[in-house]
Amino acid sequence: MLFHVKMVVKLPPDMPVERANELKATEKALAQRLQKEGIWRHLWRIAGLYANYSVFDVESPAQLNEILMQLPLYPYMEVTVDAMCRHPSSIHDDDR
Repeated sequence: MLFHVKMVVKLPPDMPVERANELKATEKALAQRLQKEGIWRHLWRIAGLYANYSVFDVESPAQLNEILMQLPLYPYMEVTVDAMCRHPSSIHDDDR
């Protein structure tokens, strides 16, 4: 199943820089691993914001929830999720 996910990160202004950098580095490593595994199919920065649009390819909404909740920055995110399905006019065979 494909899901479009918008993540807006809002770190507390009083968070120590070292802690913020640690969270960001751990998040980056996990995001890159999930991309290599084909689970996190697309990751796009939203210009001007500490936010992204992503596409996840997972077995179920429960799996997506599990993945999102293990993101180190999740406690500081506003997350919006939309389920996606293949459009009948798409010319891409790898759309699911």
